[in-house]
Parts: sequence; structure tokens; C-alpha cells
Amino acid sequence: MSGALLVAGTTSDAGKSVVTAGICRWLVRQGVAVAPFKAQNMSNNSGVTADGAEIGRAQVFQAAAARVEPEAAMNPVLLKPGGENSSQVVVLGKAVTDVTAMSYRGLKAQLFEQVLSSLADLRSRFDVVVCEGAGSPTEINLRDTDIANMGLATAARLPVLVVGDIDRGGVFPALYGTVALMPPADQALVAGFLVNKFRGDPRLLAPGLDTLQQLTGRPTLGVLPWVPGLWLDVEDSLDLDGDRGPALPPVGEDVLRVSVVRLPRLSNFTDLDALAAEPGVLVRYATNPAELADADLVVLPGTRSTVSDLAWVRERGLDLALARRAAEGRPVLGICGGHQMLARSITDDVESRSGTVPGLWLLPTDVVFARDKTLARPTGSWRGHPVSAYEIHHGVVTPDGGEPFLDGVRVGAVSGTTWHGALENDGFRRAFLADVAATTGRRFTAAPDTDFAAVREARLDALGDLVEQHADTDALWRLVEHGAPAGLPMLPPGAGWTS
Repeated sequence: MSGALLVAGTTSDAGKSVVTAGICRWLVRQGVAVAPFKAQNMSNNSGVTADGAEIGRAQVFQAAAARVEPEAAMNPVLLKPGGENSSQVVVLGKAVTDVTAMSYRGLKAQLFEQVLSSLADLRSRFDVVVCEGAGSPTEINLRDTDIANMGLATAARLPVLVVGDIDRGGVFPALYGTVALMPPADQALVAGFLVNKFRGDPRLLAPGLDTLQQLTGRPTLGVLPWVPGLWLDVEDSLDLDGDRGPALPPVGEDVLRVSVVRLPRLSNFTDLDALAAEPGVLVRYATNPAELADADLVVLPGTRSTVSDLAWVRERGLDLALARRAAEGRPVLGICGGHQMLARSITDDVESRSGTVPGLWLLPTDVVFARDKTLARPTGSWRGHPVSAYEIHHGVVTPDGGEPFLDGVRVGAVSGTTWHGALENDGFRRAFLADVAATTGRRFTAAPDTDFAAVREARLDALGDLVEQHADTDALWRLVEHGAPAGLPMLPPGAGWTS
């Protein structure tokens, strides 16, 4: 068996990533060797594979859903936005160039060869490859150079499942319009629909689904109910506004409040997922000094553009709020780009090309950006607790004093590290939160049995359950094994094509 399926969506954030993960988990529970694939991902939320390749974080958790090690072939092209009109292009896990939106168009033909080669490689080694599209498959202004949606589907003859988010409203015109705007060759591969995030009695939806099938000739293969608290390794900072599930009551007497500075080019914000899963820890995102005032811990997270986001921090007056916290001995944690901001100086002739600029002067460190990116999975310890993590950065931080803190330093209550994922280590997280509570005088007790790996695994199982219980899995099997059925009707010509 060498089957494949493309999960497309009517919009960004329609649920493609979680549906892909759910299908991967459902298949692997059937004894199928399955791999995820996203030809082109645009995200600053990335991870590192065992051999030091950088790929989208969504593909890392989809690989976890499939119970396989993530690898570069699962996300051959990653675009990391660094400004209003520029992105770093990462190919097979390594940064190769920076592009604008227009200059990238000329690069796509070359990248498409790598995309198809990576997909063929995965299909030769796995029974099924579940592909995730990017954005919408009917961006008619981009169709001629598309390598991630219908361009991929037509080249590889992939059956396409279109996901629509009913919680946004307008799911029926979105599903119909997605197909209607496609040229006939693309329409021929769209085999069905999936409705995501439905609240209420699905019987109320049935008349609309029947009419949609009459109009398009394509069935709806499932209605997935709204389930709060399934947030997982999201790839877009827009998802931070979504439902993160109910807050768990504290084990001790107090709640620990964590304010995360919501930088404009925020990256790897999944570092904070483990804190949000901890009972009695309230994580919120802040953009002004008032939102830091009552926080027990302020986190400066990662960023794709350290110097530009540091300027934003100063424009918002957040630099003064952070300086006051440090002077008062109130905890601050900088991670990767946030760690770099805490330094005395930052010399960047690589990302921003700004030369040397002053940092926040909260740690005795200096930063110099190297042209080659550091990609690694380091291990270490803090106060006897083992820590495994991953690194993705150009900035090299050199300390000059301070107490060791993982790979970085600590002065007073201000700590910095370039290590992403450190807070997912349960012993380290509990010890660090206990230290924050002791410093701030909170009567907070970290839950002794919170296992973040088990939390993530349970959420992946819940996604698999959604597919198994609410999707037509027999129809999914047929698509995976045999492709899109022949003779699917063509909708009348739309704006995107002519007959």
C-alpha cells in the first residue's frame, strides 16, 4: 500500500493541522505506517529533528501523532517571516536564502522538484502519507505557481478533503466556493468535505449537508464537534486567541500569574504550552506595561526578528517595566530571542543588518549574530533536574558573569536561555515555578504529577478519537487506497477559470 491524501481548508486556521494529526493518529492505531507531510509551511513556530533539520512545529506534532520521528522530508519548504515583506527560506531543514513575496515566485519551480521528491521518498517508506495544504487551495492569484495545494495534488494525483470551520460562520458558501473557483482538473480531485468545530445537534446540519452534496456532487465525510482545550503546537500566533481549555485549579493556595510579551514576530510560543497545562498557572499575553504589573513571572519569548522586536518593546514602554521588575527582584525569563534582548549589546549583521545596538542591559551578556544558524537538541540540567531541549538561532550569546542557567545565565531574578522546550521537562518546570513562587511570596505548589508528555499524548489521542468517531472512516480508507472517484461533476465556471 502506498496511499496518500491532501487535507485542504477553506481558509487558514480552518483546522487542517489538527485534522491531519487526527487522521495520522487514527491510521497508526489501525496498524498503518503513516507519515505527515506539508510541502510548504509559513510559520515562525518550528522544531528541530534528530539530525539537526528545522521544520514546522505542526509537522513535529503530526509526526508524534503518527508515532514516528520527525524528519526534514515531512516539511521540505519552510518560510519564516522576518518582516513586512521578507521571509527566510528553509529547504530540507537548512536556511538557504531570504526572499520577498515577489522574488519567491521565481524560486518555486525549483523548490517544487524538491517537494515532489520528498513526497515520493515518504511514500516509498510509509503505507500512507497524509498531506496538509497551506491556507486555501483556491487562491486564484497564486494558482499558477502553487506547490502546496492543488498544484501538489494534481502533480501527485492526490485525493483532496476540504475542511471548513463552521465556528467562523459561512461554512456552506466557503465549501461550495472553494470548489467552484477551481479549474476542472483541480475539481476532479476534490472528493469530499469535512466540517470542523460544530456546536450543537448535528441533525440540524443535515439538510444543509444534503443540499451541498446535491449542488457539488460531493459528500461530507464527517462533522467534527467543538472540543475545547485541544490546542497543540499551533503554527500561527493568531491561534493564541483560541480556546485553550478550562483553567485547572491550583494545588496550593495561590494562582501563579505569567505574562508573556506578545512580540510582533513571536516565534516558538509553544514553549509556554507546558506552563498553561500546569494547574494553578495562568498564562496570558501582554502588549503594554499595565499587563505586566501583577505578573509573578514575565516571559520574553522567541522572535524571528530580535532587533526589530526589541525596538517595539521600547516603543511600548515595556523596557522600563522590565527594568523595574529586575530592580525589584521580580522574575523575568528570556527564551532565545527574548534572551538576546536581555543582553548589554546585540551585533546583528545577518537578520536586521543593524550593526550593534544596545540591549536591555538586564544580563551581563553580549550577542553576535552568526551567519550559520545553530540547530541542535541539547541536554543539560538545572539544580539536579535533567533538561532536554532544542535550539534554533543565529544569535550567539556570550556571558560575562552571572549564575549558570541551562546554557545561559541568571542575575537576581532575571534568567535567560536559548533553549526552546525546556519547560516541557516536568522536574525542571516544577523547580523553576517553585523558585518563582518563593521569590514572589506566592503560596503556590506545582502539581507533583503533571506529565506534559502524557498531556500531549492524550490530546493526540483525542484528535484520533474525533476522526474515528465522527468521520466516515470507510470513505477515508477508499480515498487513501484508490484516490478520488472518477466522474466527479464539474461545477459551473467561476471567477478562477473559463471553460
